[in-house]
Amino acid sequence: MDTSWFLIVNPVAGNGHFDKLWAKIQQELKANNISYEYTKTEYSKHEIELVNKAVNKGYKNIISVGGDGTLHHIINGIMNQEKIDTKEISVGVIPLGTGNDWIKTYKIPKNIKEAVSLIKKEQKIHQDIGYLELKNTSSYFNNVAGIGYDGYVVNKLNKLKRFGAIAYLLSGIAGLLLYKKTTFKVEVNNKIIETKCLMTLFGICKYSAGGMQLTDYKDSSNGLFDITIAKNLSFWDLTFHLKKLYNGLIVKHKKVETYISSELFVTPTTVKDKPFIQADGELIGRGSVKVSILPKAIQFVIP
Repeated sequence: MDTSWFLIVNPVAGNGHFDKLWAKIQQELKANNISYEYTKTEYSKHEIELVNKAVNKGYKNIISVGGDGTLHHIINGIMNQEKIDTKEISVGVIPLGTGNDWIKTYKIPKNIKEAVSLIKKEQKIHQDIGYLELKNTSSYFNNVAGIGYDGYVVNKLNKLKRFGAIAYLLSGIAGLLLYKKTTFKVEVNNKIIETKCLMTLFGICKYSAGGMQLTDYKDSSNGLFDITIAKNLSFWDLTFHLKKLYNGLIVKHKKVETYISSELFVTPTTVKDKPFIQADGELIGRGSVKVSILPKAIQFVIP
């Protein structure tokens, strides 16, 4: 089992071309003499159950076939199982999703042949994993999480995914026009920041929201979050600086503050304010959130 891979496959991924893409993936796995077993997801968060199935069979190598959401749920499955030390588990990705934000940090190819060839080489890195604690739930994440505007956008995005990549733009515009900024109390590095806020982000990797760079990214394995507090940014602030959302320079805006820390706590200051919280583009819940990091918790296959 040590050299075999367990594929968790999302058949909804691939923008309507899954069958053709899945045939190509199997062809390339065979061409690279990669031993594997696979199971397709059948419902939301099925990946968590399938990870348990894999580790109970003795698998320590898992391949995510899908998008950021598929990977997110696989990571949660790995972190929640108790049979194998998570540091001994390796994850490879064959990306078929809409956004594919996590792979951009490591420049993992979207081309199937190249992605499978990369997995064959098994070059790995131990990456940090984040942990969100809400009042009634919790979640792990491997890329970027946040509270406020970005959570609102993810909530809208779930209703627009049928439009493909343009869904990010459509939901983002809807958020800018409709989202009402909330006053947050952010506790970080023994400092309390209370401000009207568009969003507060906590990142491990570099890209989110369909390729935007909204944190001052440094390292995915340094045991620290890259934290962005975007204060009272207006529709016109973001429209005028649209390019900076994608090249990372938005963190230099006078209404944006950045921090690094291994933990933080964010609380909306009025009872009626319950902003959405997202992680890796998945909606987690609403309200206050405690965020902490688990250093170098899982191995990922990268170039």
